[in-house]
Amino acid sequence: MDRLAPLFNNLLLPPALGALTVFGFAPVGWFPLPILALALQWHLMRNAPPRQALLAGYLFGLGWFLAGVSWIFISMHDIGGMAAPAAVLATLAFAGVLAVFPALALGAARLGRMPETARWLLLAPAAWAFLEWTRGWFLTGFPWQTLGYSQAPVSPLAGYGAVLGVYGVSWLAALTAGILVLGRKSWLTLALVLWLSGYGLLQVDWTRPQGEPVTVSLLQGNVAQEVKFEPGKLTETLDMYRQMTLESRSRLIVLPETAMPTLLHYLPEWYLSDFEEHARGLGGDVLVGVAESEPDGRYYNSMVSLGSAPMQSFRKVHLVPFGEFVPTGFRWLVDMMYMPMGDFSRGGPAQAPMAVAGQKVAVNICYEDVFGEELIHALPEATLMVNVSNDAWFGDSFAPWQHLQIAQMRALETGRWWLKANNTGVTAILDEKGRVRAMLPIFTRDTLHGEAQGMAGLTPYARWGNGAFLCLAGVALAGVFWLARRRRR
Repeated sequence: MDRLAPLFNNLLLPPALGALTVFGFAPVGWFPLPILALALQWHLMRNAPPRQALLAGYLFGLGWFLAGVSWIFISMHDIGGMAAPAAVLATLAFAGVLAVFPALALGAARLGRMPETARWLLLAPAAWAFLEWTRGWFLTGFPWQTLGYSQAPVSPLAGYGAVLGVYGVSWLAALTAGILVLGRKSWLTLALVLWLSGYGLLQVDWTRPQGEPVTVSLLQGNVAQEVKFEPGKLTETLDMYRQMTLESRSRLIVLPETAMPTLLHYLPEWYLSDFEEHARGLGGDVLVGVAESEPDGRYYNSMVSLGSAPMQSFRKVHLVPFGEFVPTGFRWLVDMMYMPMGDFSRGGPAQAPMAVAGQKVAVNICYEDVFGEELIHALPEATLMVNVSNDAWFGDSFAPWQHLQIAQMRALETGRWWLKANNTGVTAILDEKGRVRAMLPIFTRDTLHGEAQGMAGLTPYARWGNGAFLCLAGVALAGVFWLARRRRR
């Protein structure tokens, strides 16, 4: 048994611990679990050499992402039509690339000679959070399953979201894990102070209501992705959304991403006029998901307003690799799947909020809401935030619920109500604390009616972006280097 212990601790337990963290995120939401799993992994490698820690970190990350983003297989095989063996290999490769970041973080935690307190309170937490931030922009970024998201919206650590953003929450969650590794009463007191302070921050109203609440209707058409772009289904889809819109009595009506599975200029004038006239009769506007095209052949994943205000549009900025544009050298992979309208152009990076229904509405499309710092340019002008998506690509998996949790963190960061209109769900109304005020069951055709409160003002995160977190993490890492240099002397 003694001979098997190193094999178990170094090769089998790390991926199991990583996979276990998926239950710390939505929809299960056992938010202490990822912190405890990270603490146990660090404890197991307290005396490991850097290379061994690097391998353990890679296996931990492989379990983390294979469990957390396994729905990539659904989008490629079930929806995209890729052969199952190829989809399995692609999913493994994707998780394998993402696992490099936890590997580097855990490997870095074992570098150098320094006091144990410096290693587990300064180096390890800062390295983990810094590499999560790096994953958020490297090669266009994929910050899904960032540790900080597991804390939204109910964990006391979520209170730091409005101050330090999701990566700051990750850092404090990792710091808690480091304190657990040390296991000393004095440092456990620090953890208690951190968590109680976070709870206090959750009670702070960083922003304030502006004007009266606006009535909203969020349409969930529940159009299966397998038939969404079939020409024979176009008329049925257009008729369905027209009927759902005309039955809605709210000032702001929001349709999902690419609700109209065609180009805007192909839609009949009478059809668009019905939307405009209905919205004008209510003194409001309709936001419609539809692709726009330019004479030069470029086209955009857009949201277009129709109604009382002049027609406005938002064109998606942060595109999905392989889904909305093809990275150089990977056309062969996209050709293995059915990817309609898969080569969009990017919209302008600083588009103004739409002035609709008496609000200033900042729109983001699909997984743009994963990139928090890219959205705060719309503040403080924006009073409401709207995310439109089509998570039908991921089937009945964790992905729609994880996406909802990401929006809950964005609500905390921005101090704004968020409206999520999703083709198959989750369609929801979130308040400025990330709490769900109303929600539709997923995979149902229905309209979510409710109210949303416009907000004014700025959270600290909206002022500083990731700058505050990066400064604090930088100070922690500088302290590590200073201590290591002092010990060498």
